[in-house]
Amino acid sequence: MTAPGALLARRPFSGGGAGLHSQLLLALICGGYATGAALGWGSPDVALFMGDFGLALAALIAAVSCFLYARARESRFRPAWLLFSFSSAMAACGNAVWGWYEVVLGSEVPSPSYADFFFLCFGPPAIVGLLVLAKRPITRAGWVCLALDSWLIGGSLLTLSWSLALAHTAHFQGETVAHAALSLAYPLLDIALVSMVLALHFRRSNVNRTAINTAIAALAMTVLCDAIFTSPLLRENYRSGQLLDAGWFAGSLLLAYAPWGARRAGQWGEGAPYHRGTRSPGSRPIAGSLAALTPYLAAAVCTLGILYNVTEGRRVDRVVVFTGCTVVLALVVRQGIMLVDNISLTQELAQKENHFRSLVQGSSDVIMIAAPTGILRYVSPAASGVYGRDAEELIGSELASLIHPEDLGRVVHEVRRFLATPPAEEPTTRMECRFKSGTGEWLNVESTVNRHQGGLIFNSRDVTERVRLQAQLQHNAEHDPLTDLPNRALFTARVRQALGGRRVCDPGTAVLYIDLDGFKAVNDTIGHQAGDELLIQAARRLQDSVRSGDTAARLGGDEFAALILGEGSHDQASRECQVLEIADRLRLMLSQPYKIDGHEVRVAASIGVAFAEHSVTPADLMRNADLAMYRAKAGGKDRVELYAPQMQAEAVRKTELAARLRTALHEGEFALLHQPVVSLTTGRIAAVAAQARWRSAQGILFTPAEFLRVADDNDRTAELGRWLLEEAVEHAAERNRAGHPVPVAVRISARRLVDRSMPLGSIEALLTRHGLPSGALMIELADSDPRFSFEELERRLVVLRRLGVRIALDGIGSGYAAINALRRLPIDVLKLDRGLVEGVVESARLHKITSGLLRIAGDLGMQSVADGVDVPEQAIALRAMGCTHGQGMAFSGPLDEYRLRRALVRGDFPVPGGAPEPVLVGGSLPVRHAGATGSDALTHTPMRSNTETPVPPT
Repeated sequence: MTAPGALLARRPFSGGGAGLHSQLLLALICGGYATGAALGWGSPDVALFMGDFGLALAALIAAVSCFLYARARESRFRPAWLLFSFSSAMAACGNAVWGWYEVVLGSEVPSPSYADFFFLCFGPPAIVGLLVLAKRPITRAGWVCLALDSWLIGGSLLTLSWSLALAHTAHFQGETVAHAALSLAYPLLDIALVSMVLALHFRRSNVNRTAINTAIAALAMTVLCDAIFTSPLLRENYRSGQLLDAGWFAGSLLLAYAPWGARRAGQWGEGAPYHRGTRSPGSRPIAGSLAALTPYLAAAVCTLGILYNVTEGRRVDRVVVFTGCTVVLALVVRQGIMLVDNISLTQELAQKENHFRSLVQGSSDVIMIAAPTGILRYVSPAASGVYGRDAEELIGSELASLIHPEDLGRVVHEVRRFLATPPAEEPTTRMECRFKSGTGEWLNVESTVNRHQGGLIFNSRDVTERVRLQAQLQHNAEHDPLTDLPNRALFTARVRQALGGRRVCDPGTAVLYIDLDGFKAVNDTIGHQAGDELLIQAARRLQDSVRSGDTAARLGGDEFAALILGEGSHDQASRECQVLEIADRLRLMLSQPYKIDGHEVRVAASIGVAFAEHSVTPADLMRNADLAMYRAKAGGKDRVELYAPQMQAEAVRKTELAARLRTALHEGEFALLHQPVVSLTTGRIAAVAAQARWRSAQGILFTPAEFLRVADDNDRTAELGRWLLEEAVEHAAERNRAGHPVPVAVRISARRLVDRSMPLGSIEALLTRHGLPSGALMIELADSDPRFSFEELERRLVVLRRLGVRIALDGIGSGYAAINALRRLPIDVLKLDRGLVEGVVESARLHKITSGLLRIAGDLGMQSVADGVDVPEQAIALRAMGCTHGQGMAFSGPLDEYRLRRALVRGDFPVPGGAPEPVLVGGSLPVRHAGATGSDALTHTPMRSNTETPVPPT
């Protein structure tokens, strides 16, 4: 790589056009004045007027310009411009007085006059103003050197001037003392001013340097004209309006232009640092050399003055001798000061060099200096520890050969951009790249880059561990810590990328939501550690089953997802079949047995599939797949379900229904119904089963299967169960007092029984409060959930048995833990599930299973109840198997309190089998079907299909 140092781009100066126009206008005015002066202005009167009042006007313009600039700018140089304004004002007044005598009065200017006073007041303010503009010395020795430099220049000029002209002026016969002093004052002030100009030329400040240079040039031009004017040969023949006046005129206008023109030229304003890039590379060495030669040049000029007197055969004047001696003494003193300063600076430089050498060599960072060609000229010793390569080995090699090829283009671009930026705006830059180590591996290196004599300085450090840690943190933030699959955040980003990239119009992109059925049972039975191992194995199977370009992710818990990218196919039907095949293959793969700690564990997978549609968002696509997955779980689990738009409407309806359910209990929208439990032998009513029905404010009657499906809030379900138990006990107590002592059965889940919100004494207190005998209550225990402790459940049931409460095991034939419950829990009644009863006539297998369960109940001394006996054939078959009681539409549907008491008064129902067909109570009932809306929600169902007795209007 060749470092593009030669391509250093400099920013074009702002306002350069305006500054050029001002300079051209200034040159035209000064040139016009000089031309007029050279031609004598056409007449003596015009020459006198332009030579006097023209100069006064130019000096007045300079005074006003410097004054306005000083008022408009707040800086430490403000006093200098005010002094220049005062100095120019004195010059304007002197020229105005001169013109008064010559133009207005038409007489010779007396000597001395007020004009001389004003002209003499021009020099001191200008000298002090130059002192203000100079770079102020920091130490006392610096002030002494400044004074000595000024005297060396002034003394040498005084010696030469005295030898050439001033000695003649000082000894002129016939003049008064005032005239002689005035004659000497002009050249002496000019010498002092020239001394300051020369001395300060090498000490000018870096701030607003162009304005200072212009002001020094203006004063230098004025001093030069004064020196020519004070010459005896010229002064005797001087007349106003001559060519000499053009120099004074140009000096005044140049001073007026100095502060404003410099800013228009695009230079830095006062108070801003001087841009080193705007100065030629050789200006500093030349200026430093001239400054160093100044004392010797002054001594040489002084020697020339003395030699002039000697060669002319004149007697050496005492002034020349005295001045020369002081100049030599000043030179000796200055050289002594410089020698002491050089010694101290040498020592300080050596200390700093040792200090910086120790810092560079002892630094853990690698410092490298690259030439403009990209060749390394210096490498610090830290390279051996950081890069594993000796510094001598790296010196002379190309930087490009050490940088990773993939990073080289970016590094070159950054270097070029950095070099093209002005140093004041961006002094340093920082970059990262991979650097080749001595072992051949690539290290991540962070470098701070600075400019260095057209090349670059690299301060580099090894950040490989930091980069690895950042990559690890980034990986951890985007991946699941257990399975190492992408998490929800990364999966959502991948979906967004798939929908927003080149596949934005590809309908073949699909999202699969996967839920492991039965995973919670694994956690609760064999432990969470086994559950974690199952998740790891499931994640591995899922990762192996998707394509390399697809994404498998774990969203949390036992929920996984997969992003199947489209292939650009426009055949949507074939693409749907292909994705559904992939989903079904995943289902089968995830449903295979898992080997965990020597045990074989089985879980199933419910998968929802949603395809990308036009303008679908990532959130909507993932929500659609989630809805399809929940539909798969609701449809029986272990299946694949494709998203359909009506699922969203059903989800909205379910949400609205759940929201209305929260207030239904408090607003009295629930009603209590009872379904008789009939003896299959005598037809007598042995008990009644309490059931809840919800009639919404819109008049729609919801069955428990509908509203319990949306009551997934444990608190809401517990509140509903508490209400059902209290209402059932209260109504049973009232019937008992009315002479109908029939037991009431209330279904309570195992979760509810072991919940701390239902204390052990709450049921006893309820029975006592309503005066219901304990034997009149039966608790129908749902098929026990294996997640709960059998010990706690058994302890609670034993307490209830002691109170006389009978226990029925509900849902036999639908759960997984019935045998364990029969073995351990105190059960009085065995209740067959509706799903087992429905096929007992048609299915020989179900007939044998049901017969076996009833035989077990008989052997254990339990009564048996069959739920869902809807047709006479079921009642006959169950009675033949030994079932003692039945509950269903073959006898009666759920009854309100009024119809229930009528049935209790009658006492029994006709028993099927040799007897007349049973009369079913209640006729037909409008039942609301799930998923229906509007007028289609209410349909009249025949009595043989779960028809229920309507609640009479109140």
